[in-house]
Amino acid sequence: MSARETLDEVLHELRACRICRDAPRYLPPLPHQPRPVIQASATARLCIAGQAPGTRVHASGRPFTDASGVRLRRWLGIDEAVFYDSARVAVVPMGHCFPGQDAKGGDLPPRRECAPAWRERVFAAMPRIELILAIGRYAQDWHLAEGKGRGLTATVADWRELLARPVHPRVVPLPHPSWRNNAWLRLNPWFEAELVPVLQREVARLVA
Repeated sequence: MSARETLDEVLHELRACRICRDAPRYLPPLPHQPRPVIQASATARLCIAGQAPGTRVHASGRPFTDASGVRLRRWLGIDEAVFYDSARVAVVPMGHCFPGQDAKGGDLPPRRECAPAWRERVFAAMPRIELILAIGRYAQDWHLAEGKGRGLTATVADWRELLARPVHPRVVPLPHPSWRNNAWLRLNPWFEAELVPVLQREVARLVA
């Protein structure tokens, strides 16, 4: 990113991106029309770093317009009006386009071309971000590289230490709010009993 590049300029390019269809590096071309999804502004202080759009988000063009979004907003303690206010909340997935589904109907991982092409430029244009919520393994591996390979439970269990770090922005790891993680949530009740209340206080301060 150049010194004069604004977020609007980055977003204009990103929303026209067709790398995964026209110039893929790691996998076959995306089999459908790309539709990059992102919510960002230069004033947002909270950023949700997710994985990639699913089928419903690909159709709507808005992040977390599915059951996962309902659970995520409950964890954060905010309603849709706040969540979709880009002036306060940024949503920057690791892959901006729906990657398609595997043979079992599950979503494929985020396309590997996406994050190296866009992530540094987007965050450089959002200097007010104070807290990044890294949702799932792909976001955690990128934003918490020192913990790569440790596994979800061990990474999320370090949330107190990570939140207390004197760094900018701070990063807190979260499990994905998908129903696929219901078993994990049952096995780790400390997440909703201990982490979620602290998370809600942090979020309330940042979106005030």
